Amino acid sequence: MTRFAIRAVLGRKLRTALTAIAIVLGVAMISGTYVLTDSIDQAFDRVFSQIRQTSSAVITGKPAFDLSGGSGVAEPTFDESLLERVRELPGVAVAEGSVDSDATQLIGRDGEAIVSGGAPNLGFSIADGESPFNPLTLVEGSWPGPNEVVIDRKTASENGFRVGDVIGVQAEGPVERLRLVGIFEFSSGLSLGGATLAGFDLPTAQRLFGKVGKLDEIALAAKPGVTPEELVAQVEEILPPGTQVKTGQEQAAADASETNEFISFLRTFLLAFAGIALFVGSFVIANSLSITIAQRTREFATLRTIGATSRQVLVSVLVEALVVGAAASVVGLFAGLALARGLFALFDAVGFTLPNTGLVLEPRTVVVAIGAGVLVTVLASVYPGFRATSVPPIAAVREGATLPGEPLDVVRGTWRAVLLVAAGALAGVAAIGTTPGGTIPSIVLALVALAIVLLGCALFPARSLGALIAGGLGFAALVYGLFAPDLGTTRVLLWIGVGVLLVFFGVARVTTRLIPGLAVAVSPAARWAVVILSALVWPFFTLPFWLLRRGAWGPGSGAQRVGALVVGTVLNPVVAVVASTMALRRALTRFEPEWPVELPGVVPELATVAVGRENARRNPQRTASTASALMIGLALVTLVATLAAGIVQTFRGAVDDLWKESDTDYAITAQNNFSPIPIDAAAAAARAPGVVAVMNVRTGQVRVLGKTIFATAVDPTARELITLSWKDGSQEVLASLGADGAFVDDGFADENDLKVGSPLSVTFPDGTTALFRVRGIFEPPTGGSPFGDVTISTTAWDARVENPRNLYSFVAMAGDVTPENTAALEAALADFPNAKAQTREQFIDNQIAGLNAVLNILYVLLALSVVVSLFGIVNTLVLTVFERTREIGMLRAVGMTRRQVRRMIRHESVITALIGAVIGIVLGVVLAVILISRLEFVDFAFPAAQIVVFVLAGVLVGVIAAIFPARRAARLDPLEAIAYE
Repeated sequence: MTRFAIRAVLGRKLRTALTAIAIVLGVAMISGTYVLTDSIDQAFDRVFSQIRQTSSAVITGKPAFDLSGGSGVAEPTFDESLLERVRELPGVAVAEGSVDSDATQLIGRDGEAIVSGGAPNLGFSIADGESPFNPLTLVEGSWPGPNEVVIDRKTASENGFRVGDVIGVQAEGPVERLRLVGIFEFSSGLSLGGATLAGFDLPTAQRLFGKVGKLDEIALAAKPGVTPEELVAQVEEILPPGTQVKTGQEQAAADASETNEFISFLRTFLLAFAGIALFVGSFVIANSLSITIAQRTREFATLRTIGATSRQVLVSVLVEALVVGAAASVVGLFAGLALARGLFALFDAVGFTLPNTGLVLEPRTVVVAIGAGVLVTVLASVYPGFRATSVPPIAAVREGATLPGEPLDVVRGTWRAVLLVAAGALAGVAAIGTTPGGTIPSIVLALVALAIVLLGCALFPARSLGALIAGGLGFAALVYGLFAPDLGTTRVLLWIGVGVLLVFFGVARVTTRLIPGLAVAVSPAARWAVVILSALVWPFFTLPFWLLRRGAWGPGSGAQRVGALVVGTVLNPVVAVVASTMALRRALTRFEPEWPVELPGVVPELATVAVGRENARRNPQRTASTASALMIGLALVTLVATLAAGIVQTFRGAVDDLWKESDTDYAITAQNNFSPIPIDAAAAAARAPGVVAVMNVRTGQVRVLGKTIFATAVDPTARELITLSWKDGSQEVLASLGADGAFVDDGFADENDLKVGSPLSVTFPDGTTALFRVRGIFEPPTGGSPFGDVTISTTAWDARVENPRNLYSFVAMAGDVTPENTAALEAALADFPNAKAQTREQFIDNQIAGLNAVLNILYVLLALSVVVSLFGIVNTLVLTVFERTREIGMLRAVGMTRRQVRRMIRHESVITALIGAVIGIVLGVVLAVILISRLEFVDFAFPAAQIVVFVLAGVLVGVIAAIFPARRAARLDPLEAIAYE
């Protein structure tokens, strides 16, 4: 039977290829995700290893708690006098101090700061270019001296910098003009993606970074015979408070820890989309196998007649699936390498360039990618395989024999169904509620429980009842995961994941009952949508194609035909090449293309449309399965679009609420809209003509009530420049915080039982702790506010935070927003190219721009599931063309033209796609409503424009999916088709 199964696969190459595409795409996503993240991981590991490879030990400042990058605060510095004390230790051969900054902007020739999305802008000191601790190699020029700078080769090349140029550099103060004396790269050719790198001598770096007399770290090399651990022990004896020492390897691991968290998040994020693609692919595979098995009824019956058992038939089907899954998974594995390059390009396109030292294919990637592809294919083939075992031997001699029923019919029953659903539900609750053995075992157990629940739902005698129970349980799990208290991130995600899967299965199953009515309902929309698309392409494709074919072999005089050729070529030269190829083929072979003598129209005949509509209704289960694949993709896309629309609308409303009764006219942020900027920028803006007041919002991490949170600090001018809704307190609180006052948002106050007058102990990164008193509690608008959970005065903040930075600055000017005021503010900020002044609308649009970049990535990733569903429609249509060969032959014999056959197939395809689109969009909106009701900072907003686009995308998917099957059907010879067996 194994040999028979392999021959069956090879004997149906087209069907096998179309079925395999769904797995290829899903496995490619898994493979590409692992290759991408492993490549990034290798790049960062090599960077940090190279930086620390000659360091036996490293001394750094010791923050009071773990800090995240870009938080607005940094690890504390220490006095540079420690360097001389370290050099006197007996185990130290070489010691070198340095400072660094993650906010060192290089200024381009256009006067703008050089930024690349979220990539860092790093500055650092180079005390000695020939130092053993220097991981850089000069490509050109020399190492920096006083008031000089060296930059990385990538930045120099992309921005046209050459040795000898004078370039702008902005760190903690206004921009300074320094001479570029050298261009460097990492000694091993490594790259940090889109980051800009700038090096200075130590005194220049200390001045630029606001760290005169201070150091960020000291690198040490041990004398021969002294181990890193022994050196660390010597250093610990002289370390002052607020510092720490680690071996070079330990420091490299600590440096890489934050990037490892990012890589882990990115891997999980992308694998989720790979799982979606495979989930959609499972629908495609199951549907394709069900159709092919139905078409092979007589073949399986013949096997049964000559002695094959039901088990052997099942094994044959599973072996076919195994072969297809294995082959498709191998192709998908290597396609993932190309996809990884594409993902690098995608992130680069949205301004998030990632480091890359070459693609990495780990053995784990091979095992997981191929294993997932084969497993999904085999599991998707189990039910169709059991259907194949129900074929009786007598069907071998019966014309038009069909499958007698479903394999579950013999065990179907209400009590069995209820028992399995209950058992699966209890197992799922236990698996998710207790998370036995960790996250991975919980996921596996939850999936097993999900399979039991779905089997139980399938055993209900009434299909609709089982579908409703699956969907109801799904919504229940979803709501519980979103609203139940104290679940933890892992349990919330598991509940949501299981709930969404159950909802998708339930909706897909109940859709079968709705297909006849939906097909009739969407048929007019499908017809007229195609008419509109046809009208749009008619002047550019249909008309020139008809003219060119008429000129090549149509009727008419020579002059008429030459005129048709000329006009057709002018209208579309590309189509002229296609028509010329067809004419050459017609002249050299027996090929005789059919085309209408009359001028082609754009409105399909009602009879053709009716046949296509009835074809879609003929097998509701098949149409529902095909539409469900598209439904899943569009449901998720609609969910994202609805959530984004809510965020945007709510954010706009929040800004309006905060500014509606204030004097604020402008906002100042970083060029990338989210990085903290030096406080000197706001001080410069305050000196601009016409400025009445400036309000600054500092930000950074602090430790409060045992938790690390983002806190903020605000100027007293906030009383006039921003309007808060106070639960307890008034606008006067903003101006009277002083040295020990604070205000908190109501959510933080409720969570921690705070009220006006409550003491609040705050620990800052340098380890200092201060006691503040709650002066007010405010209610942030739904879309959020610029303030963190806890806000103090900028005076209190600056006394405890080194090099404080602003997240936002808000400016009030005499005369409100005018071209003159805008010009004055921009002139004042000329020495701070990384800062930009914006009006209210510009501020809103720029803040939303970051969301749009994320949305574009999500849409691209979700588009993969739509592509998989597109191939599912193609596959179904191709298989139905095989199934209806004789029927199509009869239609052609009674006068249906090739164009009408194509239109019939196309209409069926568009109906199927529209059904999937409509159900998917409705389901996506419902899921979005449930999710948004849980999110306190988002209100519901209906994305009308996006919904229209998604519907049109559904129509387009249907049209594209029909191209190949329709052409294949139209090319059938009527006589051969009638005689087809």
